[in-house]
Amino acid sequence: MPEHAVLFTRRLPDAVERRASRDYRLIANPEDRPLSADELISRSDEVDAVVCTVADKLNAGVFLRLPARVRIVASFGVGTDHLDLAAAKSRGVVVTNTPEVLTDATAEIALLLLLGAARRAYEGQEMLRAGRWTGWGPTQLMGRQMSGKRLGIVGMGRIGQAMARRARGFGVEIHYTDQRRLPPEKEEGAIFHATVEELLPLSELLSLHAPSTPETRHLLNAQRLALLPQGAIVVNSARGDLVDDEALIAALRSGQVGAAGLDVFQGEPAIHPGYRTLENAFLLPHMGSATIETREAMGFRALDNVDAVLSGRPAPDRVA
Repeated sequence: MPEHAVLFTRRLPDAVERRASRDYRLIANPEDRPLSADELISRSDEVDAVVCTVADKLNAGVFLRLPARVRIVASFGVGTDHLDLAAAKSRGVVVTNTPEVLTDATAEIALLLLLGAARRAYEGQEMLRAGRWTGWGPTQLMGRQMSGKRLGIVGMGRIGQAMARRARGFGVEIHYTDQRRLPPEKEEGAIFHATVEELLPLSELLSLHAPSTPETRHLLNAQRLALLPQGAIVVNSARGDLVDDEALIAALRSGQVGAAGLDVFQGEPAIHPGYRTLENAFLLPHMGSATIETREAMGFRALDNVDAVLSGRPAPDRVA
């Protein structure tokens, strides 16, 4: 029998569960339902590692209640806003994430959001499925094309840069803002702006790729939405709390924002009901990393970190 045990808080891809079962005693979640804090603590009673997801909220109370045997919490994802890192440090639990492996998949979903919102894909789907399409018409569902537009990117990290590379193929001009300017070889011709306020008036298309922090909460609020060109297209594949929902919904209704593509939401899965009434909102259920290749790579990366810690080596992706 394997020496160590690992808890998976959710069902992970079959290949990942097979590897975990080969190397550890796997405590799985075959029902694939969210665990309450009490259930997570209870199931951690005899494990050395917990592999959690971005949907699991491990606050200070959870970390303080984790059994002493737990040495690592390996998060299946990049963001860490669902984890109390300070509490993990005080408790002596290593925390890791899975960077790099989901860059391409998330950039692809951002591009899908941009195209879907700009070309009124939701309205076209609805028309077809409801049997309301009566044939081609010269003014039917006229959207906006990307070519010749300026794309503003908020957050030019790995995913922002991957989005920029893909968008260039559509003939857009790339502008961006970040905490600091990238070196020229990483900019690849993109134009830097020192502040969000400087970037927004130029952004006919806008894509958010910033992390979730207290400073970025509601980064896109009513005042900043008003700085966008009339009818701008806004997409968010990063974190839901970057957007002030009330402000964006109001801007979509007024036409200040022509359309929005959203894959993440504040308070998800309970999204703001106002979005459901808007035909110019192209909505996806947090699918950014949902490819077979990416989700398997994320699971393997989490297990790489577990392997390292349980064998006495430094975790390659340690965040706390």
